[in-house]
Amino acid sequence: MKVKIKWLYRGSKTADIPFESDWISADTFDRSIDDIYNTGRVKDLTIIDEMGSEWTKKEYLKLKEQIKKEPSECTIYFDGGFDRETGTAGIGMVLYYQIGSEKYRYRQNGKIDSIQTNNEAEYIALYNAISLLEEVGAHHIPCVIKGDSQGVLRQLSGEWPCFEQVLNDWLDRIEEKMSVLGLKPTYIPISRKDNKEADQLASQALAGKSISSHIKIN
Repeated sequence: MKVKIKWLYRGSKTADIPFESDWISADTFDRSIDDIYNTGRVKDLTIIDEMGSEWTKKEYLKLKEQIKKEPSECTIYFDGGFDRETGTAGIGMVLYYQIGSEKYRYRQNGKIDSIQTNNEAEYIALYNAISLLEEVGAHHIPCVIKGDSQGVLRQLSGEWPCFEQVLNDWLDRIEEKMSVLGLKPTYIPISRKDNKEADQLASQALAGKSISSHIKIN
């Protein structure tokens, strides 16, 4: 979680001066908040989270206690593999997230029949990856979405148009699910090498090996 702060500095011989910080980690802010107030120069202070919500110090501290019990720091990886001869696809999804200071990894794959293209497999994989977020109870938070399909990610971000109806349908489903969950996505295209975990899951699904693993990690 990252925050930024806006505050009015109460000058001893000057008019009040407004300040606004860059984005900083919540941990850094938590270590600094008392120092800021101890200057005796804070007239008004507002804390802004990554979703654009504004909080007083009291509200923020209450929010922090709530966050300790809910998923945060979510990153998902997705990949789809397509067998043109059989019209089947393997999809792989990986979710990393935290609850408080504890970190988790959720891995899952699946086999999909009767599709037409590899791009469709990628969209289905991403939809199912977002479903993992829903399953663990993640909502109204930022999330990072990583995959090696530049087309899917750039279409979702609005950089590239999507002309195929079947892909547009999946695009609409994905955007609707993210809207319902209140997610604020950041799309990051990565290389196939950096996406090897999701890629391997997709390949294993095509080979008929089903995997579902949800563990706490160090």
